[in-house]
Amino acid sequence: MRRRRFLACLSGAATLPLLALPGSTQERIATVGVLVTGATNPSPEIFLKGLRNALAQIGLVEGRNLKLEIRSAQGSLERLPDLAAELVRLKVDVIVAHLTPAAQAAKQATQSVPVVMAGVGDALGTGLVASLARPGGNVTGFSSAVTEIAGKSLELIREVFPSAHTVGVLANEVDPFTRPYVAQIDQSGRRLGLRIEHFMQRPADPQQPAFESMKAKAIDALIVQGTISRQETVDLTIKYKMPSLGSGIAWPTAGGLMSYSANLDEVYRAVSDYVDKILKGRTPAELPVSLPTKFDLVVNMKTAKAIGVTIPESFLTRADEVIE
Repeated sequence: MRRRRFLACLSGAATLPLLALPGSTQERIATVGVLVTGATNPSPEIFLKGLRNALAQIGLVEGRNLKLEIRSAQGSLERLPDLAAELVRLKVDVIVAHLTPAAQAAKQATQSVPVVMAGVGDALGTGLVASLARPGGNVTGFSSAVTEIAGKSLELIREVFPSAHTVGVLANEVDPFTRPYVAQIDQSGRRLGLRIEHFMQRPADPQQPAFESMKAKAIDALIVQGTISRQETVDLTIKYKMPSLGSGIAWPTAGGLMSYSANLDEVYRAVSDYVDKILKGRTPAELPVSLPTKFDLVVNMKTAKAIGVTIPESFLTRADEVIE
């Protein structure tokens, strides 16, 4: 069923958390560090807006009882360790880390400051936690189960393009999540009888050569890993008339063909709830990792027309959002 996304307004926030100083009724200002990769897709601005809204809804409001220290690697993942170390030096109460590379950098920077994962691909497979039920250490949060979603992505490609034989994967060479991500796609490809071609890139690499190689190898459709995608990636999929499936709503919003991913509102609510519990005295080790229960299928029909593909009406009726 199609639906329209809606961010709840900030008025009428919930009761404020217990953040008073000992022996005082004055509310303490909590300092939350936010570490983002800063890649254009998924957009850090979309994430930050959603996080602020979710925090406000549980009573954590910037300028009143909350200070956000935001650090962005601006797409250069090699900057993440220094930025994480900077947040630790600032003595933030908790670090929210968006995507796997940021979470890895935060974990390596501290064993004492609580770290809340926000939308990492596979918390267990990348070694961020010892187990989902008992994370151990100082890291917990929301794991988006992107490895499982990657397999579903191939099923969606097969459904929309039943004649497809070869699917490309544009993946991030330096993202610690890439190995389990690509492995799951390979496994699903074998099950579905699809040939999978890997195109490994570093975030700063020009992507035109990769798309030329895709053309030469007659790639029928493309799966794009979130931490390698940027506006150039979107533009090249349109230029080469390449049906593409990204790992989040930012992909079709920016002009990619479609995405299947964890519901963002659920991610924001879960992350803000972890922050709230930790500020109230809970420890990450005792807070199980959350997995998504809601998934969104988004299709950009403007892009479909631009690249000359037909999306079956039966498929569109199942989409959560259709961008016209």
